[in-house]
Amino acid sequence: MENGKIKKSRAPAPVRRKVSARPKSLYSQDDLREIFRRFSIQRPEPKGELEHVNPFTLVVAVALSAQATDAGVNKATRALFQVADTPQKMLALGEEKLREYIKTIGLYRNKAKNVIALSQMLIDRFGGEVPRTREELVMLPGVGRKTANVVLSMAFGQSTMAVDTHIFRIANRLRLAPGKTPDEVEDKLVRLIPDEYLYHAHHWLILHGRYCCKARKPECERCVIADLCKAPEKTCDVPAPLVELPPQLYGPTP
Repeated sequence: MENGKIKKSRAPAPVRRKVSARPKSLYSQDDLREIFRRFSIQRPEPKGELEHVNPFTLVVAVALSAQATDAGVNKATRALFQVADTPQKMLALGEEKLREYIKTIGLYRNKAKNVIALSQMLIDRFGGEVPRTREELVMLPGVGRKTANVVLSMAFGQSTMAVDTHIFRIANRLRLAPGKTPDEVEDKLVRLIPDEYLYHAHHWLILHGRYCCKARKPECERCVIADLCKAPEKTCDVPAPLVELPPQLYGPTP
């Protein structure tokens, strides 16, 4: 950590869980490698847009982001994390005062209860430290598989695929890794994405879905993979110029 921020290094060697054979796909391995190569040029160092200062505040931020926007969570947690950036400080703050900080976030009452409970569990079972395995993370109140995957990736440098609403939509719309559940999509993506791109793939897909392949109306003319995309509803076959995008405006400072 440096100046209160997590210092991120370049992508580590991918660490994959044991998986079965490559699933059937409309995209060849060359197609997939080219898709993620372009994403890597567009955003060489993608990052999550939830602000945090350490693994604990990241767990809290991701838990609070369920059914809420990252921007809305950031607005609420900037002041919160100044006074409660450890499990001990969060418990000292208490549930009632915590609610005041996060009351602009949807489902804030239940989320406040979970944050206090997970803070207590971190102290009681993990010595106040955020665990580094998915199995232990999902034991925490309010922490599911998606949250655990985000923490493993952003805090501990593990190659994971956290399937949120953007990735679930993209995987199905593009016929990249169609599935009926987030777990099914996650399993397919992990097996399809080339090893050298797996570490950053989670953020590339989220950002592509958030800013280009939008839910209501995809902006196909701005898409760098328009020629490779197999979405039936795409409106353009000519890829946008492949240039590096400006730095993201918010998110943890590397």
